Amino acid sequence: MTRMISYSDKGTWIHKLSGFTKLLFFILWCTVSALTYDTRVLLLMILVGIYIFIASKTEWKQISSVFKAVMFFMILNLIFIYIFAPSQGTAIYGTRHVLLRLSGPYSLTREQLFYEFNVMIKYFTVVPAAFIFLITTNPSEFAASLNGVGIPASISYSVAITLRYIPNIQDEYHKIRNAQEARGIELSSKGKVKDRIRNTAAIIFPLLFTSMERIDTVSNAMELRGFGKKRKRTWYSRKALSRNDILVLVFIIVFSVAALVFTYYDGSRFYNPFH
Repeated sequence: MTRMISYSDKGTWIHKLSGFTKLLFFILWCTVSALTYDTRVLLLMILVGIYIFIASKTEWKQISSVFKAVMFFMILNLIFIYIFAPSQGTAIYGTRHVLLRLSGPYSLTREQLFYEFNVMIKYFTVVPAAFIFLITTNPSEFAASLNGVGIPASISYSVAITLRYIPNIQDEYHKIRNAQEARGIELSSKGKVKDRIRNTAAIIFPLLFTSMERIDTVSNAMELRGFGKKRKRTWYSRKALSRNDILVLVFIIVFSVAALVFTYYDGSRFYNPFH
């Protein structure tokens, strides 16, 4: 069984980067993606993301299920944008080119399609980057990086435990799912959507109880070891910055500054091809 969204060391140069480097890269990457609506910048970010995906040797099956779920919510978001703000693109770009006249305010315009296209590619810049960040970063090293930038050790350690338990929760989910299917409960694509949703929801309660038992076990173990007695701690997994770390940090800082300057040079963060 292939675990999704779990750390797997494949020995690539991306895996060997410091957790601090990957954390700062991810923060700046998400900041640029959130601030810019320049299509050219977003498309360039997608190309860089594809390169990182290939270089990290991430397997599509590791993220396919979660990625499909995210894309489903993305489509819902685009639909809701059109329902509640069908003229948002027209208001942003200052022009109106109607492609299809519908009832009331729901005429389909080039501006609205272009605006929603930009919203869509924002997902493709951030979501894959988040997956790759989780898959290529050792949880303990990530916790050390968080503590290194000033986050308390207790919070950093909690994040590390959470990341470590994601694969365990996935395993437990599949075990419960297989047990349910062995009892004749349909959870595969052969069943009706309504029945699958109801049967899948029934997995939540045993999964929740199992997770609570794990929390109690970990809490007792940490308490017995005197965790939290001292405010500061050392980290075995902390890495010193290498040459590749410096290069990546220089790249993301220069890229972020250049992308934001390029976005706002005309006073607007929206690229307007209609003028």
